[in-house]
Amino acid sequence: MKQWITAALVTVAATTTTTALADDAVERSFYLGGGLGQYEIDIHDFDDLTTTIEKYKSDDTAWRAFAGLRMNRYFGMELDYVNLGRPRDEISPGVIARTETDGFAPYLVGTVPLGPFELFARAGYLFYETDSRVTSPLGTFTSNESGDDFTWSAGVGMTLAETINLRLEYEQFDFANTSSSNALWLTAAYRF
Repeated sequence: MKQWITAALVTVAATTTTTALADDAVERSFYLGGGLGQYEIDIHDFDDLTTTIEKYKSDDTAWRAFAGLRMNRYFGMELDYVNLGRPRDEISPGVIARTETDGFAPYLVGTVPLGPFELFARAGYLFYETDSRVTSPLGTFTSNESGDDFTWSAGVGMTLAETINLRLEYEQFDFANTSSSNALWLTAAYRF
């Protein structure tokens, strides 16, 4: 009797697993997309410049382009080019600070499908270059910095006509020396 129960459970498990894998294979797809966002950066500590500069807080329009591969309906990989705009702020009377950051970011993507909607989260590293410029009546100071920092995002998406995926997403960048650095994105992708 136990052998029959064990055989039945193994058969049910194998059938369920095969069906799930077959369903996931149908979901495997390549996609291309892009998006616009609002990027905000906030810096309270400028290391050596704290006596001159107390705070830098600004935002600007950002954009990104990406390509991805969905391994199945739950997991995928993505590579983004990210341009975080040129936020600028008057950090003290007559002193203007501006930053420009762009770079490439590979991500792992997890998705929970809910009918035509989905919840998703991404985690990756942004390999970036930042150009900074501080202009004052005394002159202009520029610097260039390259680095890589952790980034994560989460949001909600919706698929239209089985090929167009729209997403609203919040992303947090873990840049060194920033109090906060984040973006709110609206993206669209075409799934092949």
